[in-house]
Amino acid sequence: MGVGPGVGGVSGRDLAAYAGRALAGHRLRSVLSLLGVAVGIAAVVLLTALGEGARRYVVDQFAQIGSSFVAVVPGKTDTTGAIPGLGGVPNDLTLDDAQALRRALPYVNYVAPFVVATDEVAFGERRRQVLVAGVTPEFVQLRRLNVARGRFLPETELDRGAAVAVLGHKVATELFGGADPIGEAVRIGGRRCKVIGVLASRGQQLGMNMDDVALVPVATGMRMFNRTSLFRIVIDVGDEGDLEAVKQRALAVLIERHGEEDVTLITEAAVVDSLSAILDALTLAVAAIAAISLAVAGIGILNVLLVAVSERTAEIGLLRAVGASRRQVLTCFLAEAILLSALGGALGLAAGALGVHVLVGIFPALPASPPAWAIAAAVALSLSVGGVFGWLPARRAANLDPVLALSGR
Repeated sequence: MGVGPGVGGVSGRDLAAYAGRALAGHRLRSVLSLLGVAVGIAAVVLLTALGEGARRYVVDQFAQIGSSFVAVVPGKTDTTGAIPGLGGVPNDLTLDDAQALRRALPYVNYVAPFVVATDEVAFGERRRQVLVAGVTPEFVQLRRLNVARGRFLPETELDRGAAVAVLGHKVATELFGGADPIGEAVRIGGRRCKVIGVLASRGQQLGMNMDDVALVPVATGMRMFNRTSLFRIVIDVGDEGDLEAVKQRALAVLIERHGEEDVTLITEAAVVDSLSAILDALTLAVAAIAAISLAVAGIGILNVLLVAVSERTAEIGLLRAVGASRRQVLTCFLAEAILLSALGGALGLAAGALGVHVLVGIFPALPASPPAWAIAAAVALSLSVGGVFGWLPARRAANLDPVLALSGR
């Protein structure tokens, strides 16, 4: 391989040209090393985009229903390290508790208890296993639902549930086809219920497919599932309400009723913050795991350049003979390593961007895009891999004795 022009006074252009010709002289070897870096960078971009997309999806889902809610869950969550349930069985969270909260919190938008289970919904010979939820009329506001046909559940006393049901869009389609289900009787968990409404298509929402549900009054659901405890009670404080004050008041009411603090009160904002922190940590972890593959690629670059130094010993001697210093020889070989890893990084970024585009096409509901820090880290990693793993071969080349090198030894 010829000596690049101006090597004695090595300019940036000279280094790039020299490194380019050196890599082009061994195309297969260079391409394989380049691909190793590209795979690592693409993995960093794609996995961080996936993690960031999951975080945004969760935040967006909660944003759709607002952040002014307090959820009351049976059982006390603490940080003592004790296994839940060994210290005693918590009291049930009952419909009477929900009534007491309604009386104690007349200034909130609503107090909505509900209970959930998986059960069979049947009409004639057609049957389908779905999520069945016992809810109150406020559930339509809580989940931002629309009724496509008929009406939603009626206003009744909490403990007087009627034998009526509202079906999700998919459930109604599967059971009735194109026929109108309003007024028809279905069997839910062996109980006969009159269909009074069908929800408009809504899709997934906070882990619940609202198209594949059957909704019944909460008291009906508790009898249907043979439950004595609610799944939870949701309190809508309103945008202008004081979440913390409502939380403390609700807790005081339930402690007075139960004789102990055996419930957990959670705000939607706290849930979002916790999930965001977890997903951010997972995103960082998968990025670190993906970055490990760059170390493997770096070892490939190290081996390629060590072989190159061995093959080009005479050329290195000629460089020294025409006036190139040890530092300039070192710089030439480092330039090869950095150029190789930079090209791999550019290819990896392009492949990662393409992968994200495909991912969004397959899962359009997932707002996947790599965070800015991941792109910056990918660029920095691709360049540093070349510098770090190219240093040893470059130093070996720079330390060769020019006389022995010219003789090929």
